[in-house]
Amino acid sequence: MIAALALLIWLWLVFAPVRFWESTPELTPAQPSDAPDVDIIIPARDEAETIAPVIASLLAQDYPGHFRLILVDDNSTDNTATLAGHATGLTIITGAAKPSGWSGKLWALAQGVAASEAPLILFTDADITHDPRHLATLVARLQAPRVDMVSEMVRLNCVSWAERFLIPAFVYFFQMLYPFASVNDPLNPRAAAAGGTILLRREALARSGGLARIKHALIDDVSLAREIKARGPIFLGHSGLAVSIRKYPHIADIWNMITRTAFTQLNYNPLLLAATIIGLALVWLVAPYEVAFGHGLGFIFGLGASILAILSYFPTLARYRLSRAYALTLPFIALFYMAATIASAFGHWRGQGAKWKHRAYGNPA
Repeated sequence: MIAALALLIWLWLVFAPVRFWESTPELTPAQPSDAPDVDIIIPARDEAETIAPVIASLLAQDYPGHFRLILVDDNSTDNTATLAGHATGLTIITGAAKPSGWSGKLWALAQGVAASEAPLILFTDADITHDPRHLATLVARLQAPRVDMVSEMVRLNCVSWAERFLIPAFVYFFQMLYPFASVNDPLNPRAAAAGGTILLRREALARSGGLARIKHALIDDVSLAREIKARGPIFLGHSGLAVSIRKYPHIADIWNMITRTAFTQLNYNPLLLAATIIGLALVWLVAPYEVAFGHGLGFIFGLGASILAILSYFPTLARYRLSRAYALTLPFIALFYMAATIASAFGHWRGQGAKWKHRAYGNPA
């Protein structure tokens, strides 16, 4: 019976040792045992709306060592570089034209790395503001227990109705796909990172082959994490000290964000796409269908699976200070993400490559 299978899957998801749904760990403010130099590299393309507060928050870091900001203006068509300012400790690089085969963000980061000298490098996005204690906390976690890379899922903007409906689920699904406990286990090959905040050792980056090794990657954070973890331990957690201020006011904004790389995540594989859709339907749609239309054991199994799914979403909703009632919308959210994934695949098959910030990357096929 399909409903029984759905219940078994949810029993495994909820009670498996990795406990993906707990929405942990989260770094608390800490001071490093020593304070090596840090170069903070910010790739920026058309970020006039957010760049000023981002730079201000980074310059205000309460870090006991020396740090420097390197803003790589990636051929912006607006006044991003001007709005970033000219403060002491900030270096602005006008990015060179993107070579063929590179993703835009990775090319900008590579130019920042080439201009840096510090033993520690922090990659952070041009839409993330940082608590003054953030850099020190990241360095402290890099040191004890020692890892080669620390990454955080920063708190995403969650103000509009579209964001409240879909953004916490984005984080929840990311945790399900990459359980943080598995990522943080050096004996587990699963690797992931959240690109908004990545602190790593220069030596670890060089040992992995550098950014050129993953130059084509559109999902650059996960690709980088795989290369780093293949050679040393990494850490992935949630952040209470960094916040994304990028706004997604409309459903269409989030739709475009997902369709840009959803099929890339599946390696452009139609069989993997089919398996994913079937899996999503089994996990998210069978149980509510049985609750609405089933009877007997089907209804009981469906109700049990639905309760487990709803309860598993509560910690993520609590992180975003949202009502638990949003958990009732999970089947509809899953349908949205399924549709966006299918749309991403059809866009690829029609020859429409990924597009971001007025830049097209072509069709990888």
